[in-house]
Amino acid sequence: MLRKALVTGGAGFIGSHISDALLNRGLEVTVLDDLSGGFIENVNPRADFIQGSINDVHLVNQLFADKQFDFVYHLAAYAAEGLSHFIKRFNYENNLIGSINLINASINQNVKCFVFTSSIAVYGTSPELPMTEETLPHPEDSYGIAKLAIEQELRACKEMFGLDYIIFRPHNVFGERQNIGDKYRNVVGIFMNQILQNQPMSVFGDGEQTRAFSFIGDMAPIMAEAIDSPSAFNQIFNIGADQPYSINQLAGAVANAMGTRADIRHLPARNEVIDAYSSHAKINKIFGSRPKHTLDEGLEKMAAWVKKHGVRESSKFENIEVHKNFPKAWLDK
Repeated sequence: MLRKALVTGGAGFIGSHISDALLNRGLEVTVLDDLSGGFIENVNPRADFIQGSINDVHLVNQLFADKQFDFVYHLAAYAAEGLSHFIKRFNYENNLIGSINLINASINQNVKCFVFTSSIAVYGTSPELPMTEETLPHPEDSYGIAKLAIEQELRACKEMFGLDYIIFRPHNVFGERQNIGDKYRNVVGIFMNQILQNQPMSVFGDGEQTRAFSFIGDMAPIMAEAIDSPSAFNQIFNIGADQPYSINQLAGAVANAMGTRADIRHLPARNEVIDAYSSHAKINKIFGSRPKHTLDEGLEKMAAWVKKHGVRESSKFENIEVHKNFPKAWLDK
C-alpha cells in the first residue's frame, strides 16, 4: 500500500520541490495550497491538488478524514520576516492558527510524523555564530515568534499525544520556482526580477549584512528522506548552506549569473538581524555530509530558469496593520 503524504504550500517554492522529492520516493502526495503565493504550474501533475486554505478548519478535517495521511509536510506560510512586524494579525492567523488546525487533525487521525518547516528566524540576533540547534532562540519578528511557537507546540504534542515530528530550520533558500515577484522577501529573486526590468538592485543599509544562501536542490531530498530516518524523529535541524556572504557580495554574484554588471541602489537600513548563518553539524551526523552547490552554481541554475520565465509583477500587500516605521522603500511610488 502506498504511503500518503500531505504537503501544505505545495504550489509554492520549497513545497513544490519537496512534493517532487516525495513522489520520487514512491509516496502518494496531496498538495493543499490556496495559491496566494504559489502557482498551479509548480504542482507536479502526479500529485493530487486541492485548492484551499489551512485556515479552513472544516476543509482540513475533512481532507484528513478522507485521505488518512501517514505524513504531513507543513510548508504553507506567509514567510515575509520583515513585513511580519506590520501584519501581526495576518501573520498569526496564517502562520500560527493555520498550523494548529493541521496539528489537531494530525493527532485525531493518527499521523505518523509531522514535518514542520520552521526558520532560522527563530534565533534572532545571536552572539554565537554559526548558530547551532542549541543556540537560545530569541526571535525578533512576528514571523519568527510564530515559528517558534509551533516548534514548542509540537514538542508538547509529542509528550501529550505521541505525535512524532521533525523540525527543519532552513535559511535564505533560493532556486527555480521562487516567486521573484514578491518584493518583501527572497532577496535573490528580488535582485533577479529587478535586473530583468533594467532596475538597480535594492540593498537596505550598507549591504554588509551576512547570510548563507541555500540552494533548494541541496535541501529538498534530505527533507523528503527524513521520514525514513528514525533517528531524525523528534529532532530539530538547521539545514542549508554553510558559507556566509554579504548582501553586496550576493548582488555581485547575482549580476554575474544574469550576465550583467552589478548596479546597486542603497536604501535606508531596516530593523533586521545583521549576521545570521548556522551550523549543520547535527544534520550531517544524521544524514551524512553531502556535496552542495556553490553559490555561483546555484545562482546559475536559478538565473536560467528566471530568464526563461521572465519578469513577475511585484506584489503588494494590501492590508498593512501597523504603519509606524513602515519602510518607505515598500511604499508604492
